[in-house]
Amino acid sequence: MAFTSFSSLSQVIKKYQIRYVEELFPTFDIKKAPEVLTEDITFTLQNVAYDISEPAICENLIYPILKAAWKPFSKELAIWSHQPIVFTEELSGIPDYLISRKSALGKIVLDYPLLAVVEAKKDDFKAGWAQCGSEMYAIQQLNQEPNQRIFGVVSNGETWEFAQLLQDTFTLFTQRYDVQELDTLYSALDTIYRFSLD
Repeated sequence: MAFTSFSSLSQVIKKYQIRYVEELFPTFDIKKAPEVLTEDITFTLQNVAYDISEPAICENLIYPILKAAWKPFSKELAIWSHQPIVFTEELSGIPDYLISRKSALGKIVLDYPLLAVVEAKKDDFKAGWAQCGSEMYAIQQLNQEPNQRIFGVVSNGETWEFAQLLQDTFTLFTQRYDVQELDTLYSALDTIYRFSLD
């Protein structure tokens, strides 16, 4: 079963016997998003037909925000676009984006993935979390580190949701973050990147 074969997060939870909980996102200080990112996203929202296709959403909104928040961590973390991951035949596929530890072997080597990002196709967050949850579980199994937090993000470009998988517990953070509040969204991603290094 490939990542996209799951139709709901509850299927993933039941199949792999993961406990599901909901919590508030950890508190964080608001950081100002880089001015160049703010200008770029504002320009995109006002002038670009960014929501006409899934690739347009990824290229115009999701990736620029992920990348800007990742830059301060680029010595420790690597960012990947459409990098295949395979745990088993039934848990394989291509996440839209991954954040991993930076490999000592160089930037072309995928080390331990820590965060999976899925674009919510046609604003379908239910299907997005089904795919992302299965990716997070596969990443956890590949890493063989149940005490390492694995994060997930599902976004339609405008709205962003976050979750974590730690040991056998999947936590969906109940806050949703909006691209119109870019400083807050940027700070939430910054917090996830920091947690990934713990």
